[in-house]
Amino acid sequence: MLDCNTYVIKDKIGIIVDPGSPQFLSALIENLGKDGIDPEDIDIIVNTHLHGDHCGANEAFKELSGARISLHPTQQNFYDVAVVQTARFFGFPPLGFKADDCFEGSLLEAGDREFELIHSPGHSPDSVCYYCAGDKILICGDVIFAENTGRADLPGSNPDELRQSIEGLSRLEVEYLLPGHMNVVIGAENVTNNFEFIKANVLRWL
Repeated sequence: MLDCNTYVIKDKIGIIVDPGSPQFLSALIENLGKDGIDPEDIDIIVNTHLHGDHCGANEAFKELSGARISLHPTQQNFYDVAVVQTARFFGFPPLGFKADDCFEGSLLEAGDREFELIHSPGHSPDSVCYYCAGDKILICGDVIFAENTGRADLPGSNPDELRQSIEGLSRLEVEYLLPGHMNVVIGAENVTNNFEFIKANVLRWL
């Protein structure tokens, strides 16, 4: 199983987005240390969606950090599809975990920064993007990559929903596009060009 991009929001509240796969957890901890981040600095574990390469290490990271695992309500509703059915699709055992709570409302507050939770189905029915309007940051999981999108042929995937999600996200003011895999896209013009490229060259083939 491949690993994903992991993002840390270090504010008054420490948040980690997508700890990734358990087999890569030691490398993640090492890389966090290079950035001066200790697992105990993290208070909340969240996910863009519940595929194993994004949430498989949730439980192990929780044990190391003492952080709580928080789900978006739609992730709780589609837990079986995203975690169990998708793992079986790939022939892997499901990497399940137990959430500690669900978000109330549509905001994730880290302190001075607030992230709007945007339900963005298509790649997975439980996909959620995290958007900070103040810093123009979009953590978008596998909804959109640099010049590509996540797959739309997995359990619970829907190409039409993915198109709609990307169309909606493209209207946001974004300086930093932080996808679930591959490179980040930095700069408003580059982000806009990336959305336009995907609309013209990728979405029509879904």
